[in-house]
Amino acid sequence: MYHYTLSQWIFFFYFYCFFGWCFESTYVSICQKKLVNRGFIRGPFLPLYGSGAIMMLLVSSPMKGNLVGIFIAGCLGATVLEYVTGVIMEALFKVRYWDYSHKKFNFRGQICLESSLCWGLLTILMTQFIHKPVESLAMMIPPRVLVLAVAVISVLFIADFVTSFQAAMDLRDILIKAEQARQELERLQKRLDVIIAVANSDREIKREKREERMEELASAIEDTFLQLRDAIPGSELLREKMEEIVELRDKFIGSRRVGEENQQSFIHSFFKRNLLKGNPTMTSHKFYDTLEELKKSASEYRKGKK
Repeated sequence: MYHYTLSQWIFFFYFYCFFGWCFESTYVSICQKKLVNRGFIRGPFLPLYGSGAIMMLLVSSPMKGNLVGIFIAGCLGATVLEYVTGVIMEALFKVRYWDYSHKKFNFRGQICLESSLCWGLLTILMTQFIHKPVESLAMMIPPRVLVLAVAVISVLFIADFVTSFQAAMDLRDILIKAEQARQELERLQKRLDVIIAVANSDREIKREKREERMEELASAIEDTFLQLRDAIPGSELLREKMEEIVELRDKFIGSRRVGEENQQSFIHSFFKRNLLKGNPTMTSHKFYDTLEELKKSASEYRKGKK
């Protein structure tokens, strides 16, 4: 069994958080062909790697000297950690920060066989080679210095995590409000379609609203209002419904303005904008269109600032 002080365990956590950030940022930067500060938080830390490393040390400890046992323990332990973390984050933030849906032998897109095998190999690599010099480094640092160092890093880490957590929650609120706005626009469009259909039964209304993007849905509603404006002079029924049409128009304008203001506020925030930049593979099945539009807006905003 490993026998470390609390400050040493915390040191290992931060070290492997940093190690994971270096690995992921390098890999993603190469794939994206541009520098990417990878991760949920803005500092050079990836908490999943730090948590994974601590877990690997704990589950592999009873298997010392047994590489097969270490491999299996690493596979199982890290896979459980990855799945639980992914499920909690998606439930909380409404987005996936990683998605294995395109991989073979995946389970709900949260874990996959390839990733599990890599975790097992990484556990062997870490326990047999990487951790030994890291352990020696921790032992070399005087206890008081180590306590002070992890205390300072902890303050910075917690402050960064709180800020990033709030940014992720704000992103969640934007996605939820956008979905609510979409549903409201769909109800509005249906009401307008009914008004037009009643006033002119020969007019063919074609809509597939659930597949429409927000901008397409808004454009369709704009077109409907133009149709109504042109049809009102010749329709007694539409003139009678003028008050309702004006009310629907005001509701539509207000809904669009609020949605645009919320998204612009998000994009103009450095931490919130970089939450999207640092997680280019972030996805959401339910809020896919809105998330992709936010990513595009954030990218265009950064280009405009250069």
